[in-house]
Amino acid sequence: MSGLYGEASEEEGVRAINVALDLGMNLLDTADVYGSGHNERLVGSVLRHRRDEAIVTTKFGNVVDATGRPMRINGRAEYVHEACARSLRRLDVDVIDLYLQHRVDPDTPIEETIGAMAELVQAGKVRYIGLCEALPADLRRAAAVHPIAVLQSEYSVLERGAEAEVLDTCEELGIGFMAYSPLSRGLLGGGLDPARKPDPADTRADGARYPRLGPAHLAANLELARTVRRIAADHRAGPAEVALAWLLARRPWIVPIPGTRREAHVVSNARADALVLADEEMVELEELASKVSGDRFGRDLPTPDWVSPTSRSP
Repeated sequence: MSGLYGEASEEEGVRAINVALDLGMNLLDTADVYGSGHNERLVGSVLRHRRDEAIVTTKFGNVVDATGRPMRINGRAEYVHEACARSLRRLDVDVIDLYLQHRVDPDTPIEETIGAMAELVQAGKVRYIGLCEALPADLRRAAAVHPIAVLQSEYSVLERGAEAEVLDTCEELGIGFMAYSPLSRGLLGGGLDPARKPDPADTRADGARYPRLGPAHLAANLELARTVRRIAADHRAGPAEVALAWLLARRPWIVPIPGTRREAHVVSNARADALVLADEEMVELEELASKVSGDRFGRDLPTPDWVSPTSRSP
């Protein structure tokens, strides 16, 4: 809705959030970096009237330039407190339900960052804390300082890197998992077309940033997505419903967070928890990740060190 996928209508975004809450989707995930604070203010405009219905998640740590391109990661204690204060103001709430470090700062001991986040919990400004794209070793060190409620990392039919070790570590430590980009940035939802006219404001048009969506790889990956569409047609469902149903069936403590700005997509996504895939369909979907073409991120973006066999092109 803000600053990543092209121009968007605030009114449309507000309607989508309200429809989600009406349908019982109570987890709203945002970050201070989305639209340089715009999305927190947008979510806050809804929370003003429906605060008790929502679990509010926001993130800090990514410092970006004027175009939204990542510059560095900041996990210093003083920055944690400053970022939280700004997010509380933009969201217009007294407490953030779940506060996540958007990426682990390689130049700051994670104990310092988590210690500052624990201080926010003690001060009543945050209820629970978590991490994004953290390695198992990071999770263990963080959990030794303060309970970690959630890890948020990319996980989908086409991206299975978290299965290498991360999910088992979460289960061992009692950490929930929020799967971001569960629709592979539109690949699995049917929203991308190789013939589309790129929107300069849509970061997905930057093949250097998201190689799998670039001209060298998009057609091949859309071919994989046809399998999802075929299975969806068999169920008289949308492809996004199939991709989300696959994730919901993996482990009971995995929560997909599909991003959308459109009411119709919210309604479709909400039907995913009622879709039951056959065993043979699950197996067929599980085979797709090994065929994905292109890297998950461009080399100039701050990404986790782990690279699973399915995270890189053969």
